[in-house]
Parts: sequence; C-alpha cells; structure tokens
Amino acid sequence: MSEMNRRTFVKSSAIAATGLTVMPSRVLGANERLNVAVIGCGRMGQHNLSVYSSRKDVNIAAVCDVYEPHLRQAVGMTDGRAATYIDFRHILDRKDIDAVIIAAPDHWHALQTTLACEAGKDVFVEKPASLTVAEGRRMVQVARRTGRIVQVGTMQRSSPVFQNVIKIIEGGIMGPISFVRTWIVGNEYPDGIGNPADEPAPADLDWDLWLGPAPMVAYNINRFGIGDRWSTFRYFWDYAGGMMTDWGVHLIDIVLWAMQAKAPNSVMATGGKFYLRDNRDTPDTLHINYQFDKFVLTFSNQVINDRGIDGQGYGIEFYGANASLFVDRGGYRIMPQEGGRFDRKALPDGLPLKFNSNDSGNDAHAANFIDCIKTRQLPISDIEIGHRSTSICLLGNIAYRIAARLEWDAEKEVVLNNDQANALLSYDYRAPWKLPEA
Repeated sequence: MSEMNRRTFVKSSAIAATGLTVMPSRVLGANERLNVAVIGCGRMGQHNLSVYSSRKDVNIAAVCDVYEPHLRQAVGMTDGRAATYIDFRHILDRKDIDAVIIAAPDHWHALQTTLACEAGKDVFVEKPASLTVAEGRRMVQVARRTGRIVQVGTMQRSSPVFQNVIKIIEGGIMGPISFVRTWIVGNEYPDGIGNPADEPAPADLDWDLWLGPAPMVAYNINRFGIGDRWSTFRYFWDYAGGMMTDWGVHLIDIVLWAMQAKAPNSVMATGGKFYLRDNRDTPDTLHINYQFDKFVLTFSNQVINDRGIDGQGYGIEFYGANASLFVDRGGYRIMPQEGGRFDRKALPDGLPLKFNSNDSGNDAHAANFIDCIKTRQLPISDIEIGHRSTSICLLGNIAYRIAARLEWDAEKEVVLNNDQANALLSYDYRAPWKLPEA
C-alpha cells in the first residue's frame, strides 16, 4: 500500500486556498474512462465506492481515509489497484484525478469540496452539503467561480418513486397543498449510543486530521463513531446536526422540489434530550415547524419510540384539498379525500394510485454525475440545490439550540434581528484550515 506517513501530512501538502481559478486538467471524451478518488472510506464511502466501481466508465484511482482499517478495506474493494492516502490533499495534487467522491464526516464537506474545486476536480459530496449555512454558500460560490460540477448525495431526486411524485404534485391533481409532514423515528431508550470515557486515540487513526477544522478535543469513540452502526459523529454539534441534517435533508429536499419552494419565512422548534443516557449533544425528541408563503412544513424525530405517523418509520406526507400522498423510498400511495374531488383519470402519464419500487436512485444519481462531468451541465442535485435543502435543516437546529423563532431572509441568508442565531450560521476553523475565497 502506498500509504502516506501521517506524521508528515501537514508539511507535505502542496494544495493551498489560493483563490485562483483552476481549469480542467484535460478535455474528456464522451466515452472516456474517468479517474475518480474516494475521500472518506467508512460505511458510506465504501457504499459509494461500490456504486462507482461497477461503472465501466469509472476507474477508482485512489482512496483516502485517516483510519487505516477503513483504508485497507477500501483498497481491498479495488483488488489493490487504487493508490492509498491518509491526507486527502495528496489526491488533490494529482493532475490525473478527474473527480472526487467526498464521504468524510459532515464538518469536512465544505472544505474538501472547495479545495477540490480549486484543484480542478469535479465533486460528488455526501449530504448534508455543509455544517453551516455560510459554508454551503461558499461551496456554491467556489463551484461557480471554478466552473466545477458539484453533485450532492441527495439521490432520492434520481429515484423513479420520487420523480413520479413530483409529476403528480406539479400536475395539480392533489389540489392546493397547505401542509406537509416529514418524520423519522427510532427507539434507542434508555442508553442510546452509550457514554464512554475519553481515551487516547487508536494508533491507526490520525485523530488530529480527522478533527481538521473542528475544535481540538480528546478522542472519544462516540465522536469518531466506528462500529456495527452508522457512525455516531452525527450526534455531536462540532461535526454534524443529528437526525435533522442526517435524514431531514433527504426528506425536506423532496418537499422543496415538489412544492417549488426555495426557503421558509420563519422557523420554530421544540424538543430536548429528555431521556437518553448517552453523551450525544443532539436531542432525543425534536419537532420543527417551517412557515412558507402558502404552506406549513414540519419535521419530527424521536428516538425513544419507533412508531411513526400511520405506523411508518419515516416518510413524507402531502395534504392537499383533493387527496393526501405518502411517499418513502419503497413507493408512494395516494389517498383521495371523500367527496369525489380527486380525478384519478387525470393522473399524469397514467400513473397509479399506488406505486412500489426498490430503486433508491443510487445508480442513476451516479450516472447523472458522470454524465454531467462530460457534458458540463448542472447535475440533478447541483450544489445550489443541496445547499438550500441543507440550510433549511441547519436553521431548524439553530431554532432548537437557541429556543427562538427565526425570521429568515432567504436572499441575504441571515436571520432577521437575532445576533445569537446569526452567530451559528458560521464558525471559525481551527488553524491552519481555511476555506477558499468566494
């Protein structure tokens, strides 16, 4: 394995946030095989590696992770062909890399994406797009300035289930929709993720580089989050936003698309960490209320009872004057209101009242990204779209954290008359890390 010595990673990088536009390193033919690197090779990164390595027009040229066991697993998935790195900046130094897949923890998304754009790479970045609203806007600005393709991992936009729902709602057959609910539930009572003590970092993990721009703190296995579960870093404010950003982005992204909405006018939140006895920062019960011009959207999460709305563990439900529509990744179903106002013959493209599918959209989402690298057209989950969906979830967390109703100026991306809320729209990176200029 061509692994870099982690003790020299800071000194050895040639990549810096220069603010200069970097042109594509080569012109790509329509049928040319792309060299792609994966940054972050945990559970999500290995999933992405599997999806992209199955494509004949993609060569996984490099993999990168600060945790050596994940790095070994990832290179094993390429039969040892990919080069391996601990410091992602060495990948950005390589002129032969066309695109990167970023599946590092959330607090890395903005920095790695913008540096990759500066280095002339196109980017697939997992959701949520960023840790803060200001980071997300900078990602959009840098992507536009450098002319890079940046696709966000909200793959439901590429799923036939959700694409059919968009056709139905945009067709108007539901009637006016004044209320939309989104939710995801579980039951982790009483111990949640546990409450382990801080300890020295494992020898095969570069903890300082894992933290990166986040504050320096002692290693805690829950902050890192490895194990037979989705990584638990997502429950700490320094790195993520809990289930609000982990799943809320997926759900709310579809609502914005269907309702042709950009942003709410106001946000309110209730909830708390009431019963779980673990060391997470994020709440065990959360309810967010978003006020848009002509509809109300709610997001609910509870992790001490796993019965969701109508017994569904997660989903989206649109409430129209003529019908209601429930959708999750397995399919949708339409429930007409009594009184005969719903005209099922008017369903677009002959779609049924109920539709089931096991297609999550992952393969089509990857195909869209690769196609857009070649055509230079904006992808279906362009960074501007991903930023907006992420921002709304971040606002929900801010409303919860400061226990205040937020009035949102979507054009300026500021909270009106609330300095405490605006202070949480960004944060100061730990030296020497710095975002590229807009």
